[in-house]
Amino acid sequence: MNRPGDGASGTDGPGRGDEPPLAPEPADAPRIPPPRPAAEDSGHWPTHWRPAPTADPGPVSGPAPDSGPAPGPVSDAPSGRPVSDAPSVPDPEPFDPPLLSHAVLKSLLGAWALTACPPEETAAVEAHLNHCTPCAEEALRLREAVGLLHTEQSLDLDPLLRSRVLAGCLGRRPARIPVPDWAGVYDAEAARLDALLRDMGEAEWRAPVRLRWFDGERLVGRDTTVAGVMGHLMVVDGILAASLGLPDPLGAHAPGSPADRTEAYWRGVPARGAKAAGEPGAVREPWREQGHALVRTVSFAGRGVRDLSVPYGDFSLPIRDSFLDRAFECWVHAGDIAEAIDYPYEPPASAHLRPMVDLCARLLPDALAERRRAGLAGPPRRLVEAGAPGRTLHLEVEGSGDWYIPLDSPAAQPSPEDAVAHIALDREAFYQLAAGHVPPQEAAAGQLGDPEAIRDVLFATASLSRL
Repeated sequence: MNRPGDGASGTDGPGRGDEPPLAPEPADAPRIPPPRPAAEDSGHWPTHWRPAPTADPGPVSGPAPDSGPAPGPVSDAPSGRPVSDAPSVPDPEPFDPPLLSHAVLKSLLGAWALTACPPEETAAVEAHLNHCTPCAEEALRLREAVGLLHTEQSLDLDPLLRSRVLAGCLGRRPARIPVPDWAGVYDAEAARLDALLRDMGEAEWRAPVRLRWFDGERLVGRDTTVAGVMGHLMVVDGILAASLGLPDPLGAHAPGSPADRTEAYWRGVPARGAKAAGEPGAVREPWREQGHALVRTVSFAGRGVRDLSVPYGDFSLPIRDSFLDRAFECWVHAGDIAEAIDYPYEPPASAHLRPMVDLCARLLPDALAERRRAGLAGPPRRLVEAGAPGRTLHLEVEGSGDWYIPLDSPAAQPSPEDAVAHIALDREAFYQLAAGHVPPQEAAAGQLGDPEAIRDVLFATASLSRL
Protein backbone atom coordinates (compact mmCIF):
# COMPACT_ATOMS: atom_id res chain seq x y z
CA MET A 1 0.00 0.00 0.00
CA ASN A 2 1.42 3.39 -0.97
CA ARG A 3 1.76 6.09 1.66
CA PRO A 4 1.84 9.88 1.11
CA GLY A 5 5.23 10.90 -0.11
CA ASP A 6 6.02 7.55 -1.79
CA GLY A 7 5.87 9.00 -5.31
CA ALA A 8 8.92 9.38 -7.52
CA SER A 9 8.98 13.17 -7.09
CA GLY A 10 9.21 12.87 -3.32
CA THR A 11 6.26 15.22 -2.79
CA ASP A 12 3.46 14.69 -0.29
CA GLY A 13 0.62 15.98 -2.44
CA PRO A 14 -1.66 13.90 -4.65
CA GLY A 15 -0.16 15.28 -7.90
CA ARG A 16 3.11 14.35 -9.53
CA GLY A 17 5.86 16.65 -10.74
CA ASP A 18 5.79 15.50 -14.36
CA GLU A 19 2.13 16.39 -14.92
CA PRO A 20 0.75 19.56 -16.57
CA PRO A 21 -0.87 22.40 -14.61
CA LEU A 22 -4.61 22.33 -13.84
CA ALA A 23 -7.25 23.61 -16.25
CA PRO A 24 -8.72 27.12 -15.76
CA GLU A 25 -11.84 27.48 -13.63
CA PRO A 26 -14.14 30.40 -14.58
CA ALA A 27 -14.78 32.68 -11.62
CA ASP A 28 -18.60 32.68 -11.90
CA ALA A 29 -19.21 29.07 -12.88
CA PRO A 30 -20.97 26.92 -10.25
CA ARG A 31 -18.90 24.19 -8.68
CA ILE A 32 -20.74 20.86 -7.94
CA PRO A 33 -19.35 18.68 -5.16
CA PRO A 34 -18.59 15.40 -6.93
CA PRO A 35 -19.82 12.07 -5.54
CA ARG A 36 -16.22 10.82 -5.48
CA PRO A 37 -12.84 12.52 -6.04
CA ALA A 38 -12.77 13.79 -9.62
CA ALA A 39 -9.70 13.53 -11.79
CA GLU A 40 -9.25 17.28 -11.84
CA ASP A 41 -9.34 17.47 -8.02
CA SER A 42 -6.85 14.65 -7.46
CA GLY A 43 -4.35 15.83 -10.05
CA HIS A 44 -4.48 12.48 -11.90
CA TRP A 45 -6.17 12.82 -15.27
CA PRO A 46 -7.31 9.74 -17.19
CA THR A 47 -4.55 8.52 -19.42
CA HIS A 48 -6.65 8.97 -22.56
CA TRP A 49 -8.02 12.46 -21.94
CA ARG A 50 -6.70 15.81 -20.66
CA PRO A 51 -8.25 19.30 -20.85
CA ALA A 52 -7.23 21.18 -23.96
CA PRO A 53 -5.76 24.69 -23.50
CA THR A 54 -7.97 27.62 -24.53
CA ALA A 55 -5.15 28.98 -26.67
CA ASP A 56 -1.71 27.94 -27.78
CA PRO A 57 0.53 30.96 -27.31
CA GLY A 58 3.61 28.85 -27.81
CA PRO A 59 6.40 28.36 -25.33
CA VAL A 60 7.32 31.53 -23.45
CA SER A 61 10.22 31.52 -21.05
CA GLY A 62 10.72 35.26 -20.45
CA PRO A 63 10.34 38.76 -21.95
CA ALA A 64 10.57 39.00 -25.74
CA PRO A 65 13.74 40.62 -27.22
CA ASP A 66 13.70 44.46 -27.56
CA SER A 67 10.31 44.68 -25.84
CA GLY A 68 11.53 46.18 -22.64
CA PRO A 69 10.53 44.98 -19.23
CA ALA A 70 7.64 42.58 -19.24
CA PRO A 71 4.44 44.06 -17.75
CA GLY A 72 3.89 40.96 -15.62
CA PRO A 73 4.19 37.21 -15.53
CA VAL A 74 3.13 35.49 -18.72
CA SER A 75 1.34 32.14 -18.65
CA ASP A 76 1.90 29.22 -20.95
CA ALA A 77 -0.80 27.08 -19.26
CA PRO A 78 -4.64 27.18 -19.40
CA SER A 79 -4.78 27.99 -15.64
CA GLY A 80 -2.98 31.31 -16.16
CA ARG A 81 -0.27 30.39 -13.69
CA PRO A 82 2.96 32.46 -14.03
CA VAL A 83 6.02 30.93 -15.55
CA SER A 84 9.06 31.11 -13.32
CA ASP A 85 12.67 31.29 -14.32
CA ALA A 86 13.12 27.68 -13.22
CA PRO A 87 13.88 25.14 -15.92
CA SER A 88 10.66 24.16 -17.65
CA VAL A 89 9.28 20.62 -17.42
CA PRO A 90 8.57 18.95 -20.77
CA ASP A 91 4.88 18.68 -21.56
CA PRO A 92 3.43 15.19 -22.03
CA GLU A 93 2.42 13.90 -25.40
CA PRO A 94 -0.74 15.78 -26.49
CA PHE A 95 -3.86 13.79 -27.37
CA ASP A 96 -7.46 14.66 -28.20
CA PRO A 97 -10.29 14.54 -25.59
CA PRO A 98 -13.47 12.56 -26.36
CA LEU A 99 -15.90 14.63 -28.36
CA LEU A 100 -19.05 14.59 -26.21
CA SER A 101 -21.81 16.97 -27.18
CA HIS A 102 -23.86 19.02 -24.73
CA ALA A 103 -26.84 16.72 -25.31
CA VAL A 104 -24.80 13.59 -24.51
CA LEU A 105 -23.32 15.13 -21.37
CA LYS A 106 -26.76 16.24 -20.22
CA SER A 107 -28.09 12.71 -20.72
CA LEU A 108 -25.35 11.40 -18.40
CA LEU A 109 -26.37 13.60 -15.45
CA GLY A 110 -28.73 10.98 -13.97
CA ALA A 111 -26.09 8.25 -14.03
CA TRP A 112 -23.54 10.72 -12.63
CA ALA A 113 -25.83 11.58 -9.69
CA LEU A 114 -26.11 7.85 -8.91
CA THR A 115 -22.29 7.47 -9.22
CA ALA A 116 -22.88 4.97 -12.01
CA CYS A 117 -20.62 6.55 -14.66
CA PRO A 118 -17.22 5.10 -15.54
CA PRO A 119 -14.22 7.29 -14.63
CA GLU A 120 -13.82 8.93 -18.06
CA GLU A 121 -17.50 9.92 -18.26
CA THR A 122 -17.42 11.17 -14.65
CA ALA A 123 -14.47 13.43 -15.47
CA ALA A 124 -16.15 14.69 -18.66
CA VAL A 125 -19.43 15.47 -16.91
CA GLU A 126 -17.76 17.28 -14.01
CA ALA A 127 -15.63 19.36 -16.36
CA HIS A 128 -18.82 20.28 -18.25
CA LEU A 129 -20.63 21.25 -15.03
CA ASN A 130 -17.98 23.88 -14.31
CA HIS A 131 -18.86 25.66 -17.57
CA CYS A 132 -22.61 25.05 -18.02
CA THR A 133 -24.91 26.68 -15.47
CA PRO A 134 -28.17 24.94 -16.58
CA CYS A 135 -26.57 21.49 -16.34
CA ALA A 136 -24.99 22.36 -12.97
CA GLU A 137 -28.40 23.33 -11.56
CA GLU A 138 -29.97 20.15 -12.94
CA ALA A 139 -27.15 18.10 -11.40
CA LEU A 140 -27.85 19.64 -8.00
CA ARG A 141 -31.54 18.74 -8.28
CA LEU A 142 -30.70 15.18 -9.29
CA ARG A 143 -28.25 14.80 -6.38
CA GLU A 144 -30.98 15.91 -3.92
CA ALA A 145 -33.43 13.46 -5.52
CA VAL A 146 -30.97 10.61 -5.05
CA GLY A 147 -30.84 11.47 -1.34
CA LEU A 148 -34.64 11.14 -1.15
CA LEU A 149 -34.45 7.59 -2.49
CA HIS A 150 -33.17 6.48 0.95
CA THR A 151 -36.37 6.45 3.01
CA GLU A 152 -36.15 6.91 6.76
CA GLN A 153 -36.45 3.72 8.77
CA SER A 154 -37.47 3.04 12.35
CA LEU A 155 -34.65 3.26 14.85
CA ASP A 156 -35.71 -0.14 16.22
CA LEU A 157 -33.91 -3.06 14.66
CA ASP A 158 -35.96 -5.39 12.53
CA PRO A 159 -36.38 -8.55 14.66
CA LEU A 160 -35.70 -10.63 11.56
CA LEU A 161 -32.48 -8.77 10.72
CA ARG A 162 -30.25 -11.11 12.73
CA SER A 163 -31.75 -14.21 11.12
CA ARG A 164 -31.39 -12.77 7.61
CA VAL A 165 -27.77 -11.72 8.21
CA LEU A 166 -26.87 -15.13 9.64
CA ALA A 167 -28.68 -16.94 6.82
CA GLY A 168 -26.83 -14.88 4.23
CA CYS A 169 -23.47 -15.43 5.88
CA LEU A 170 -23.99 -19.16 6.33
CA GLY A 171 -25.24 -19.47 2.76
CA ARG A 172 -21.95 -18.07 1.47
CA ARG A 173 -19.71 -19.75 4.02
CA PRO A 174 -21.37 -22.52 6.04
CA ALA A 175 -20.36 -22.77 9.67
CA ARG A 176 -17.85 -25.50 10.44
CA ILE A 177 -19.89 -26.31 13.57
CA PRO A 178 -23.55 -25.67 12.59
CA VAL A 179 -26.14 -24.77 15.23
CA PRO A 180 -29.01 -27.31 15.43
CA ASP A 181 -32.35 -25.92 14.23
CA TRP A 182 -34.00 -26.39 17.62
CA ALA A 183 -31.16 -24.54 19.37
CA GLY A 184 -31.28 -21.80 16.72
CA VAL A 185 -34.91 -21.02 17.66
CA TYR A 186 -33.89 -20.48 21.29
CA ASP A 187 -30.86 -18.43 20.22
CA ALA A 188 -33.06 -16.15 18.09
CA GLU A 189 -35.71 -15.60 20.77
CA ALA A 190 -33.05 -14.94 23.43
CA ALA A 191 -31.43 -12.40 21.10
CA ARG A 192 -34.76 -10.63 20.56
CA LEU A 193 -35.35 -10.43 24.30
CA ASP A 194 -31.79 -9.21 24.86
CA ALA A 195 -32.36 -6.43 22.31
CA LEU A 196 -35.39 -5.33 24.34
CA LEU A 197 -33.32 -5.24 27.54
CA ARG A 198 -30.22 -3.57 26.11
CA ASP A 199 -31.25 0.06 26.45
CA MET A 200 -33.29 -0.20 29.65
CA GLY A 201 -32.28 1.92 32.62
CA GLU A 202 -32.39 1.05 36.31
CA ALA A 203 -35.92 2.43 36.75
CA GLU A 204 -37.24 0.15 34.00
CA TRP A 205 -35.46 -2.87 35.48
CA ARG A 206 -37.41 -2.16 38.67
CA ALA A 207 -40.75 -1.78 36.83
CA PRO A 208 -43.50 -4.05 38.24
CA VAL A 209 -44.44 -7.08 36.12
CA ARG A 210 -47.43 -9.34 36.59
CA LEU A 211 -46.65 -12.96 35.66
CA ARG A 212 -49.74 -15.02 34.77
CA TRP A 213 -50.36 -18.69 34.09
CA PHE A 214 -53.13 -21.33 34.28
CA ASP A 215 -52.83 -23.79 37.15
CA GLY A 216 -55.19 -26.37 35.63
CA GLU A 217 -58.42 -24.88 36.93
CA ARG A 218 -58.05 -21.08 36.94
CA LEU A 219 -55.76 -18.20 36.07
CA VAL A 220 -53.22 -17.28 38.75
CA GLY A 221 -50.47 -14.66 38.93
CA ARG A 222 -47.44 -13.39 40.75
CA ASP A 223 -45.99 -9.88 40.99
CA THR A 224 -42.29 -9.26 40.45
CA THR A 225 -40.04 -6.84 38.52
CA VAL A 226 -38.29 -6.92 35.15
CA ALA A 227 -35.12 -8.02 36.99
CA GLY A 228 -37.14 -10.74 38.76
CA VAL A 229 -38.45 -12.05 35.42
CA MET A 230 -34.92 -12.30 34.04
CA GLY A 231 -33.73 -14.06 37.20
CA HIS A 232 -36.57 -16.56 36.74
CA LEU A 233 -35.50 -17.23 33.14
CA MET A 234 -31.85 -17.60 34.17
CA VAL A 235 -32.44 -20.17 36.91
CA VAL A 236 -34.84 -22.27 34.82
CA ASP A 237 -32.35 -22.23 31.94
CA GLY A 238 -29.95 -23.49 34.60
CA ILE A 239 -31.76 -26.86 34.46
CA LEU A 240 -30.51 -27.26 30.87
CA ALA A 241 -27.07 -26.02 31.91
CA ALA A 242 -26.78 -28.64 34.65
CA SER A 243 -27.96 -31.38 32.25
CA LEU A 244 -25.13 -30.44 29.87
CA GLY A 245 -22.47 -30.30 32.59
CA LEU A 246 -22.38 -26.50 32.73
CA PRO A 247 -22.48 -24.51 35.99
CA ASP A 248 -25.90 -24.16 37.61
CA PRO A 249 -26.56 -20.53 38.67
CA LEU A 250 -28.17 -21.82 41.90
CA GLY A 251 -25.37 -24.24 42.75
CA ALA A 252 -25.11 -27.99 43.04
CA HIS A 253 -28.00 -28.52 45.48
CA ALA A 254 -30.63 -26.41 43.72
CA PRO A 255 -34.31 -27.46 43.68
CA GLY A 256 -35.51 -29.48 40.70
CA SER A 257 -38.77 -27.85 39.55
CA PRO A 258 -38.90 -24.46 37.77
CA ALA A 259 -41.28 -22.99 40.37
CA ASP A 260 -39.13 -24.06 43.35
CA ARG A 261 -35.96 -22.78 41.69
CA THR A 262 -37.60 -19.44 40.98
CA GLU A 263 -38.85 -19.04 44.55
CA ALA A 264 -35.38 -19.89 45.88
CA TYR A 265 -33.83 -17.24 43.64
CA TRP A 266 -36.37 -14.57 44.59
CA ARG A 267 -35.93 -15.30 48.30
CA GLY A 268 -32.18 -14.78 47.92
CA VAL A 269 -32.46 -11.42 46.12
CA PRO A 270 -32.62 -9.27 49.30
CA ALA A 271 -29.45 -10.90 50.59
CA ARG A 272 -27.67 -10.08 47.33
CA GLY A 273 -28.66 -6.41 47.66
CA ALA A 274 -29.97 -3.77 45.29
CA LYS A 275 -27.58 -4.76 42.52
CA ALA A 276 -29.30 -8.11 42.02
CA ALA A 277 -32.71 -6.45 42.39
CA GLY A 278 -32.45 -4.05 39.52
CA GLU A 279 -29.08 -2.70 38.46
CA PRO A 280 -28.76 -2.93 34.66
CA GLY A 281 -26.54 -5.83 33.64
CA ALA A 282 -26.59 -7.59 37.02
CA VAL A 283 -28.98 -10.26 35.70
CA ARG A 284 -28.91 -9.70 31.97
CA GLU A 285 -25.20 -10.42 31.48
CA PRO A 286 -25.05 -13.80 33.30
CA TRP A 287 -28.34 -14.87 31.66
CA ARG A 288 -27.00 -14.00 28.19
CA GLU A 289 -23.61 -15.64 28.79
CA GLN A 290 -25.37 -18.79 29.99
CA GLY A 291 -27.53 -18.82 26.86
CA HIS A 292 -24.48 -18.53 24.60
CA ALA A 293 -22.81 -21.38 26.49
CA LEU A 294 -25.91 -23.58 26.04
CA VAL A 295 -25.99 -23.04 22.28
CA ARG A 296 -22.23 -23.56 21.91
CA THR A 297 -22.31 -26.77 23.93
CA VAL A 298 -25.08 -28.49 21.97
CA SER A 299 -23.54 -27.31 18.69
CA PHE A 300 -20.24 -29.02 19.50
CA ALA A 301 -21.89 -32.09 21.06
CA GLY A 302 -23.28 -33.43 17.76
CA ARG A 303 -26.51 -35.26 16.92
CA GLY A 304 -26.51 -37.60 19.90
CA VAL A 305 -27.26 -34.81 22.40
CA ARG A 306 -30.73 -34.08 20.98
CA ASP A 307 -32.35 -36.99 22.87
CA LEU A 308 -30.67 -36.31 26.22
CA SER A 309 -33.39 -36.13 28.90
CA VAL A 310 -33.76 -32.94 30.93
CA PRO A 311 -35.63 -33.32 34.28
CA TYR A 312 -38.11 -30.61 35.33
CA GLY A 313 -39.22 -32.07 38.64
CA ASP A 314 -42.42 -33.98 37.90
CA PHE A 315 -41.79 -34.29 34.15
CA SER A 316 -38.90 -34.39 31.71
CA LEU A 317 -38.25 -33.39 28.10
CA PRO A 318 -35.65 -34.35 25.48
CA ILE A 319 -33.09 -31.59 25.22
CA ARG A 320 -34.26 -30.62 21.72
CA ASP A 321 -37.75 -29.95 23.16
CA SER A 322 -36.27 -28.22 26.19
CA PHE A 323 -34.64 -25.65 23.93
CA LEU A 324 -37.95 -25.05 22.15
CA ASP A 325 -39.69 -24.75 25.52
CA ARG A 326 -37.14 -22.15 26.65
CA ALA A 327 -37.57 -20.28 23.35
CA PHE A 328 -41.33 -20.14 23.98
CA GLU A 329 -40.69 -18.87 27.53
CA CYS A 330 -38.43 -16.12 26.14
CA TRP A 331 -41.27 -15.04 23.87
CA VAL A 332 -43.87 -15.14 26.65
CA HIS A 333 -41.81 -13.24 29.22
CA ALA A 334 -40.53 -10.73 26.66
CA GLY A 335 -44.20 -9.94 26.08
CA ASP A 336 -44.72 -9.55 29.86
CA ILE A 337 -41.77 -7.15 30.09
CA ALA A 338 -42.80 -5.17 27.00
CA GLU A 339 -46.30 -4.77 28.41
CA ALA A 340 -44.91 -3.57 31.76
CA ILE A 341 -42.73 -0.84 30.19
CA ASP A 342 -45.23 -0.02 27.42
CA TYR A 343 -43.02 -1.13 24.54
CA PRO A 344 -44.16 -2.92 21.35
CA TYR A 345 -42.96 -6.47 20.80
CA GLU A 346 -43.51 -8.53 17.67
CA PRO A 347 -44.27 -12.27 17.46
CA PRO A 348 -41.47 -14.63 16.39
CA ALA A 349 -40.64 -15.25 12.76
CA SER A 350 -42.86 -17.89 11.13
CA ALA A 351 -39.90 -20.28 10.77
CA HIS A 352 -39.37 -20.10 14.55
CA LEU A 353 -43.01 -20.01 15.56
CA ARG A 354 -43.92 -23.30 13.89
CA PRO A 355 -41.48 -25.48 15.93
CA MET A 356 -42.79 -23.91 19.15
CA VAL A 357 -46.43 -24.58 18.17
CA ASP A 358 -45.42 -28.09 17.13
CA LEU A 359 -43.95 -28.71 20.59
CA CYS A 360 -47.21 -27.63 22.25
CA ALA A 361 -49.23 -29.85 19.90
CA ARG A 362 -47.01 -32.85 20.68
CA LEU A 363 -47.42 -32.24 24.43
CA LEU A 364 -51.23 -31.99 24.27
CA PRO A 365 -52.03 -35.76 24.33
CA ASP A 366 -50.08 -36.25 27.58
CA ALA A 367 -51.52 -33.04 29.07
CA LEU A 368 -55.02 -34.23 28.20
CA ALA A 369 -54.36 -37.65 29.79
CA GLU A 370 -53.00 -35.95 32.93
CA ARG A 371 -56.13 -33.82 33.26
CA ARG A 372 -58.25 -36.92 32.74
CA ARG A 373 -56.43 -38.72 35.58
CA ALA A 374 -57.08 -35.69 37.81
CA GLY A 375 -60.78 -35.74 36.96
CA LEU A 376 -60.57 -32.44 35.06
CA ALA A 377 -61.44 -33.84 31.60
CA GLY A 378 -64.08 -36.16 30.22
CA PRO A 379 -63.42 -39.92 30.06
CA PRO A 380 -62.25 -41.53 26.80
CA ARG A 381 -65.07 -42.37 24.41
CA ARG A 382 -63.34 -45.22 22.60
CA LEU A 383 -60.44 -47.34 23.81
CA VAL A 384 -58.03 -48.39 21.08
CA GLU A 385 -54.78 -50.30 20.97
CA ALA A 386 -51.51 -48.40 20.89
CA GLY A 387 -50.80 -47.24 17.35
CA ALA A 388 -54.39 -47.80 16.16
CA PRO A 389 -56.44 -44.88 14.76
CA GLY A 390 -58.77 -43.21 17.24
CA ARG A 391 -60.88 -40.12 17.74
CA THR A 392 -58.96 -37.05 16.64
CA LEU A 393 -59.17 -33.27 16.96
CA HIS A 394 -57.92 -31.05 14.13
CA LEU A 395 -55.94 -28.07 15.50
CA GLU A 396 -55.25 -25.26 13.05
CA VAL A 397 -52.97 -22.31 13.93
CA GLU A 398 -53.07 -19.60 11.31
CA GLY A 399 -49.73 -19.10 9.60
CA SER A 400 -48.14 -22.11 11.31
CA GLY A 401 -49.95 -25.24 10.12
CA ASP A 402 -52.28 -28.06 11.11
CA TRP A 403 -51.97 -30.73 13.76
CA TYR A 404 -54.10 -33.78 14.61
CA ILE A 405 -54.45 -34.56 18.31
CA PRO A 406 -55.49 -38.03 19.58
CA LEU A 407 -58.31 -37.60 22.10
CA ASP A 408 -58.73 -40.94 23.88
CA SER A 409 -55.13 -42.08 24.42
CA PRO A 410 -51.66 -40.57 23.90
CA ALA A 411 -50.66 -43.87 22.25
CA ALA A 412 -53.47 -43.76 19.66
CA GLN A 413 -52.70 -42.83 16.07
CA PRO A 414 -54.34 -39.51 15.07
CA SER A 415 -56.16 -39.66 11.77
CA PRO A 416 -57.84 -36.88 9.72
CA GLU A 417 -60.53 -39.39 8.76
CA ASP A 418 -61.40 -39.85 12.47
CA ALA A 419 -61.55 -36.11 13.30
CA VAL A 420 -64.59 -35.30 15.45
CA ALA A 421 -63.78 -31.62 16.11
CA HIS A 422 -61.87 -28.69 14.64
CA ILE A 423 -60.32 -25.69 16.45
CA ALA A 424 -58.91 -22.72 14.50
CA LEU A 425 -56.74 -20.12 16.25
CA ASP A 426 -54.70 -17.21 14.99
CA ARG A 427 -51.16 -17.01 16.35
CA GLU A 428 -51.98 -14.27 18.88
CA ALA A 429 -54.90 -16.30 20.30
CA PHE A 430 -52.71 -19.40 20.47
CA TYR A 431 -49.98 -17.44 22.26
CA GLN A 432 -52.42 -16.03 24.81
CA LEU A 433 -53.95 -19.47 25.42
CA ALA A 434 -50.72 -21.49 25.66
CA ALA A 435 -49.12 -18.78 27.84
CA GLY A 436 -52.03 -18.99 30.30
CA HIS A 437 -52.96 -15.33 29.81
CA VAL A 438 -56.66 -15.87 28.99
CA PRO A 439 -59.24 -18.34 30.35
CA PRO A 440 -59.64 -21.29 27.95
CA GLN A 441 -63.38 -20.73 27.62
CA GLU A 442 -62.69 -17.17 26.40
CA ALA A 443 -60.06 -18.05 23.82
CA ALA A 444 -61.00 -16.56 20.47
CA ALA A 445 -61.33 -19.72 18.41
CA GLY A 446 -63.25 -21.08 15.47
CA GLN A 447 -64.92 -24.23 16.77
CA LEU A 448 -66.65 -27.05 14.95
CA GLY A 449 -67.71 -30.50 16.12
CA ASP A 450 -67.76 -32.27 19.51
CA PRO A 451 -68.00 -29.51 22.19
CA GLU A 452 -66.55 -31.70 24.95
CA ALA A 453 -63.48 -32.56 22.88
CA ILE A 454 -63.00 -28.87 22.04
CA ARG A 455 -63.28 -27.84 25.69
CA ASP A 456 -60.85 -30.54 26.87
CA VAL A 457 -58.19 -29.57 24.30
CA LEU A 458 -58.49 -25.82 25.03
CA PHE A 459 -58.06 -26.46 28.77
CA ALA A 460 -55.14 -28.84 28.12
CA THR A 461 -53.44 -26.16 26.00
CA ALA A 462 -53.76 -23.59 28.78
CA SER A 463 -52.44 -26.17 31.28
CA LEU A 464 -49.12 -26.21 29.41
CA SER A 465 -48.37 -22.80 30.93
CA ARG A 466 -46.49 -22.48 34.22
CA LEU A 467 -44.48 -20.00 36.23
